[in-house]
Amino acid sequence: MPRKSQIASLAEEKAAPGGTAAVDRALSLLAAFRTGEESLGLQELAERTRQHKSTVLRLLASLQHAQLVLRLGDARYRLGPGVARLHAVYASSFSMDQVVVPELHKLMRSTGESAAFHVRQGDSRLCLYRVDSPHPVRDHIRAGDLLPLGRGAGGHVLLAFAGKRGALYDEIRRDGVAVLSGDRVPQLAGISAPCFDAGGQLVGAVTLTMPTERLDPSHRHEVAAAARAISRGLGLGLAPDAGPFPDRGPVGPPGPVSGRSPERQRQQGHAARHQRWSGDEQPGQKA
Repeated sequence: MPRKSQIASLAEEKAAPGGTAAVDRALSLLAAFRTGEESLGLQELAERTRQHKSTVLRLLASLQHAQLVLRLGDARYRLGPGVARLHAVYASSFSMDQVVVPELHKLMRSTGESAAFHVRQGDSRLCLYRVDSPHPVRDHIRAGDLLPLGRGAGGHVLLAFAGKRGALYDEIRRDGVAVLSGDRVPQLAGISAPCFDAGGQLVGAVTLTMPTERLDPSHRHEVAAAARAISRGLGLGLAPDAGPFPDRGPVGPPGPVSGRSPERQRQQGHAARHQRWSGDEQPGQKA
């Protein structure tokens, strides 16, 4: 009789080119733990990583030795202090510009237009990083400049993914990107997409700006790709499942940002939708 085809483990599906299979399998166990879960049982770990329980037990022994995993009294497992130590080392050396600025340079090179990263600051948006277009005709915003939050592609993206109501913001959330012409300055156009951190929190927006006559709506693909790359660099989507957070449905009125507030839940839902967005839909243009 022909042998049944075996389902590949998660580590085999996402194996690192030139890597070591055992390390891939061990790392898939660490990635199986999700936000809000205190512990996992052996069966759960085996199911999430699609590995035999005997293999999982051997890998857990090595992870326990490195204090990356702890075995609890009820025979369940949780992440260990070794993970906290690594996080402290990472946090002490991490700078957002190491993630954002290279992507802005890449975006500028692929489109020939100015690329910027905006963050919300009260009722304004701050241009935190910027890479200028080589074209002599361009806008002249600099890093450190404050811009209106309610005008321009970047501002509308920050408002949309913070939960603002309205047809324009519904469209931006649906498409995952904003393509706007003449919204802040009649002679300028912009394309923008949101960026999220490891917790699904909105952190900023990648924005491409150009004179209106040079607007190329197809550049939305490059902008969305840059936003996704920055979000991955900030930790979004490291879990092995399709997305780190469930889609939480329609956006409601804004709430206070603290703990797992309605606002935080909405942003996490937007992060999941943004991560799944393929870039195939055509976003609308607004004059």
